[in-house]
Amino acid sequence: MLSADTTRHAERLQVNAWRSMSSVQRAQLVAGAARAVRVIALAGLRQRHPDASESEIVARLALLTLGPSLAGRVYPHLIGVPDGSRD
Repeated sequence: MLSADTTRHAERLQVNAWRSMSSVQRAQLVAGAARAVRVIALAGLRQRHPDASESEIVARLALLTLGPSLAGRVYPHLIGVPDGSRD
């Protein structure tokens, strides 16, 4: 069972739909979901930090998703931005 709020019949239909998709279609589906998650995460950060600049919001997302060590190596200009996961 994939989801507690989905009937077995609906789940079977969904799995069959995924199986009938090409690799490209599945990749597009996953990419779209990833974009949606990023948009929602950014919206949540903006709501929690309404006075933050856009660069601070991006820094906070990087810190949350990559962790401080990797975010600091990948985005050295982000060092010093507090990790939003603790507030």
